[in-house]
Amino acid sequence: MPYMSPTVATWELALRLRQRREQLGMEVATLATSLGFTRNYWSAVENERKILSVEKLTKALSLLEFDVDEQRELLELREFAKQRGWWANYSALFTNELGRFYGLEQGAQSIRTYESMLVPGLLQTEEYARALISSDRANIRQVEVEQRVEIRMRRQACLKGDNPLHLTAVISQAALLQQTGGPQTLRAQLAHLVNLIEGLPDTLHLHVIPFTASGCGVFGASTFHLIDFASPRLPTRAWQETVTAAGIIDDPDQVRDLSLTHEEARQQSLDLRDSLDLIKQCHQDLA
Repeated sequence: MPYMSPTVATWELALRLRQRREQLGMEVATLATSLGFTRNYWSAVENERKILSVEKLTKALSLLEFDVDEQRELLELREFAKQRGWWANYSALFTNELGRFYGLEQGAQSIRTYESMLVPGLLQTEEYARALISSDRANIRQVEVEQRVEIRMRRQACLKGDNPLHLTAVISQAALLQQTGGPQTLRAQLAHLVNLIEGLPDTLHLHVIPFTASGCGVFGASTFHLIDFASPRLPTRAWQETVTAAGIIDDPDQVRDLSLTHEEARQQSLDLRDSLDLIKQCHQDLA
């Protein structure tokens, strides 16, 4: 699968350089001196804040004893890393952390997500997204609302194409009833969900936790996403958000706990067919 995200390419390049240096037992200062860098400069390379020139990267790969095939891979990663993701055009609208999340999302092979009261962003209609964004920021200018809606719609392109994202979403039945934007907006949103589920049967799996579920670890939990990548070298990353905070989680124990919680929620949910039938019933009830 080709890299579609410079964020993911930069991450893998930096990760593999650091891992090889540590595997060889080479000190940062030793490698930096050999390359004509300061220790701080090389640390910035390993922490994804700097990307080496082709000449310097080639020399570093030789010093780190990568074989010919790996050198070719890493130089290719550099080419992807130097590209500019579409989300960079909107950087004034979000934090660096949220920008990194967009980059990881666009380079993911699969995402597992949980939402309690809302339809996940990747599955929202424009009107539903606009209603959410407008209500979330009472003093936001209309032009900014539209820009944020545009971001949300552009993110959804990853669901289609030659290498579509595999999305497994678990939502509460409450998300199908909460009249975000009013009944007509919700009705259109539910119709959109039905069309997506039926149109992407191999890559979109949506499960609904029914009100009849007696207990589940996600009850009362905040929104979270588990992001997996095609490269076996890259570990799962998580994104979690609450009313006042949001951020990427890279701690393996926390990611594991979220993975277990998501799987438990999926097991407590309706199966795909029954989830779809419930969405259709909620849509019909709004007629």
